[in-house]
Amino acid sequence: MALNLLFPTEIKNISFLASSKPSNQHLLKLQGGFALKRKDYGSTFRKRIHCSAQQPPPAWHGRAVVEPDCKTWDGPKPISVVGSTGSIGTQISSELWHWLAGSNVTLLAGQVRTFKPQLVAVRNESLVGELKEALADVEDKPEIIPGEQGVIEVARHPDAVTVVTGIVGCAGLKPTVAAIEAGKDIALANKETLIAGGPFVLPLAHKHKVKILPADSEHSAIFQCIQGLPEGALRRIILTASGGAFRDLPVDKLKDVKVSDALKHPNWNMGKKITVDSATLFNKGLEVIEAHYLFGAEYDDIEIVIHPQSIIHSMVETQDSSVLAQLGWPDMRLPILYTLSWPDRIYCSEITWPCLDLCKLGSLTFKTPDNVKYPSMDLAYAAGRSGGTMTGVLSAANEKAVEMFIDEKISYLDIFKVVELTCDKHQAELVTSPSLEEIIHYDLWARKYTAGLKISSSLSPVPV
Repeated sequence: MALNLLFPTEIKNISFLASSKPSNQHLLKLQGGFALKRKDYGSTFRKRIHCSAQQPPPAWHGRAVVEPDCKTWDGPKPISVVGSTGSIGTQISSELWHWLAGSNVTLLAGQVRTFKPQLVAVRNESLVGELKEALADVEDKPEIIPGEQGVIEVARHPDAVTVVTGIVGCAGLKPTVAAIEAGKDIALANKETLIAGGPFVLPLAHKHKVKILPADSEHSAIFQCIQGLPEGALRRIILTASGGAFRDLPVDKLKDVKVSDALKHPNWNMGKKITVDSATLFNKGLEVIEAHYLFGAEYDDIEIVIHPQSIIHSMVETQDSSVLAQLGWPDMRLPILYTLSWPDRIYCSEITWPCLDLCKLGSLTFKTPDNVKYPSMDLAYAAGRSGGTMTGVLSAANEKAVEMFIDEKISYLDIFKVVELTCDKHQAELVTSPSLEEIIHYDLWARKYTAGLKISSSLSPVPV
């Protein structure tokens, strides 16, 4: 399956906005608008969406201050991990008490033997028997609860202090909500919690006085940089991006790239989906939305910068123009550790984490990302400005489009197109202050709509 796209040099003309961080004069003159200006569609399509003026409160108002009564731990900190067999869960090295896994029984059984949790949940109920058989010789067997109810029980276990949300997609929303309602702090490793669920999750977290602590490297870097800032000191957020597999490839070559090309990340060894997201820069566009929800920065004050070495994980600029950065070797374990130990810092030997040697590194370089090569930035900023259910639709459409690309059903450039068309279609049903049910509904709708796009005789695909 392939969609009929414009030539790569014309991609810029089909983006929602003119640039990834446009000034006000470059925006279409709409009221809170999410608008398209397309080429050769028969007519210029423009639509207004009036978004609610009541924005959800950010997780952190541009600063991170430790309350006087904040508890610290001398021994192991009780933690629940939702998604223990995923990429985040397998990198957590502290003493963990409660686990949730999906379908990797062998890995889960090994985790149970190592960490001796009290409670284990298995989403795939048919695998419970296999897990019990694998743990037959374990003396202190954990309680095992199957299905979605097990996920929720792990998330709100009374002994847990912090819950790591590592399930990919909107499947992680319900356990996250359950954890928040039970008063657990959230170690955020699931982007959809805020990108899709922000309008619902953030007010809930404030209601229950729950902390949302970012576990991914970029937002952890920002979080580390705002420690102790006075109120109102944050002026700008600078998100660094590796640029992905095609950062040095000319734009006119993108029409010919294959799946194997997109999976050749220059710096990281990651899963297929996130590696493709890095190539398209959708990962950074989604991180812009997440940074807005986490730290309360306006979209005009969040900038993306290509940093090929991936040593500076992100930066903040203060009102007096000082720039604070967090540096380190590319290693996801450090932001995870900081999220779980905050506000403390845990000593790590140089054997665990080699010290950063700037002299050995030599140089750090930066460049402005190309909006023509990365139209995902325009799509993400436009979706973020629309707010409500639009950001979740963007994320779900991209996830489905990447899946279709990996399965070789669409081309690389089609990813941007199908995401744009799905967001365009959603404008008529945009909900600015959605319930949890509405968020999940439109996530599923976006996936179905994206999967149903097919070739038509016109420039744009149409749903089946």
